[in-house]
Amino acid sequence: MKTIEAKAVVLGAQAVGKTSVVMRCVRNMFDKAVGTTIGAAFFNYRLNVDGYQVHLQIWDTAGQERFKSMAPMYYRKASIAILVYDITDLESFKGLKKWVMELIQNVDRPISMVLFGNKCDLTEKREVSSELARDYAESVGAELVEMSALTSQGVNEGFEKVCEMLISNLDNTHAHVYDGYGNREDSTRKRTVSVVGSPDSDNSDDRRCGC
Repeated sequence: MKTIEAKAVVLGAQAVGKTSVVMRCVRNMFDKAVGTTIGAAFFNYRLNVDGYQVHLQIWDTAGQERFKSMAPMYYRKASIAILVYDITDLESFKGLKKWVMELIQNVDRPISMVLFGNKCDLTEKREVSSELARDYAESVGAELVEMSALTSQGVNEGFEKVCEMLISNLDNTHAHVYDGYGNREDSTRKRTVSVVGSPDSDNSDDRRCGC
């Protein structure tokens, strides 16, 4: 079985539950008392998808403004960006455009993107419709998965989508591919990501972690 090694960076506003989403996937746990992220936290995750073993090196970044200057360090050589927002917080969704622009300005090669709409168990408090989020995702060439770190609904599906996107874009990323004997297979990669539209459309610090 071939192995893919790739770096994923997790971005989003503080309190949207970035760490909770990652920990639910990697450790299958949810801790309401999880501490705030200072700078970034690192996780390893492996999943077999479509005949590949995907090894993700996940960098979970802090959402606070004072850590913004550190961002390029974590974007560097990332193959995919996971953009997390809180479906009960419209401002966290509107902030995605800023993160997309940060990626475009700080990566030396185009990057794949997936949007994670967290806290979907709080449907009665929803401020971001699925339609609005889907339209924005399509406008920037991203995928969308709604989920709940609290209940685990959609979390595995979200990271499966991340792995599928890596596999489908292998020729365009910083990901490394190894054959069954551990020999690295090199390839030339190039892809274009553009920003069209904004979640600001009307058509529709420490960080705490929630669902």
